[in-house]
Amino acid sequence: MLRVGLTGNIGSGKTVVSQIFGKLGVPVFHADIEARRLFEDEDTRKMIRELFGNDVFLNSGEIMRQKLAELVFNDQNLLEQLNGIIHPAVRKQYQQWCLQYREMPYTLYEAAILFESGHYLEMDKVICVTAPEEMRIKRVMARDHVTLEDVQKRISNQWPEEKKVALSDFIIRNDGSNMVIEQVLEVHRRIVGQLDSWTVGQ
Repeated sequence: MLRVGLTGNIGSGKTVVSQIFGKLGVPVFHADIEARRLFEDEDTRKMIRELFGNDVFLNSGEIMRQKLAELVFNDQNLLEQLNGIIHPAVRKQYQQWCLQYREMPYTLYEAAILFESGHYLEMDKVICVTAPEEMRIKRVMARDHVTLEDVQKRISNQWPEEKKVALSDFIIRNDGSNMVIEQVLEVHRRIVGQLDSWTVGQ
């Protein structure tokens, strides 16, 4: 089984792209969704409480994610410490998930910070979804109902798009002028068509 990473900066549309791959029968592990689920895990909550204190918790014990996000996106050190809690747990879940699909030609690991976390080094191939920054900002503001400043803070914690493009094997442009479905079909065709010639795991 080939492990293919799928990434793209905030607002690029990587989730939509992953859904198209899913329609083609490709198993997709959504790392960001799994990361959010971990906030419901008691062991994870305990570690977050030790790091951030009670200020990010409601009386019910639920984490105030918006407040937590405000803290980490304004403090690189705190962000790295939070990632140090979440990323290893997500990777463990991913390894277990992969066992279900060992007979598949390839699977997708969708993650916003695939490169920033270093997890791209564990992928056999990487697909990067791109879009102009102005377009991405507008998408996120409309989707999440946040301010321009909020989006720019999130962007500042991600690698520049051109850096990700340079390290990726396939590029899908979601800029409104290129048909995304056709690009996905082409990438899928190329992956399946070249599986035998690739050395998996390097």
